[in-house]
Amino acid sequence: MDVRLDYSASEILATFVKRLSAAGGAVPPGTLPLATQNLVLTRASQINGCAVCVDMHTKDAQHAGESSLRLNLVAAWRDAKVFTEAERAALELAEQGTRIADAAGGVTDEAWANAAKHYDADQLAALVCLIAGINAWNRLNVISRNQGGDYQPGQWG
Repeated sequence: MDVRLDYSASEILATFVKRLSAAGGAVPPGTLPLATQNLVLTRASQINGCAVCVDMHTKDAQHAGESSLRLNLVAAWRDAKVFTEAERAALELAEQGTRIADAAGGVTDEAWANAAKHYDADQLAALVCLIAGINAWNRLNVISRNQGGDYQPGQWG
């Protein structure tokens, strides 16, 4: 499988990537636990089949101290006892926010209310931004056929 677009070969794509990266900076560090962020980023990327992002976020998570057990079970989080209730709420929000087209109406009121039990308004805003951002990155990489496997933790900041 050949890469369709090189991010640096197109001024339009390079500008888009730069602005998408800058948008990710809107969430102040520490707003959400890093473990929660990595789980959400990994799960959305798994759903979307984005090897680049699965590679990056699992390696960044491991580098930050996340266990292999939890990373191996994130795809089956509903049946795994290694996640907190808050993490489960974030993962449910991530799944529903990623699979909008699969569920008429998008994110359910129940999923939102459950997340709101664990996260304040700023943290919910951060989750929404994180989910929206990773879905944009996933689509960009999948459409462009970018491949995962060679990411080094911290490589892109």
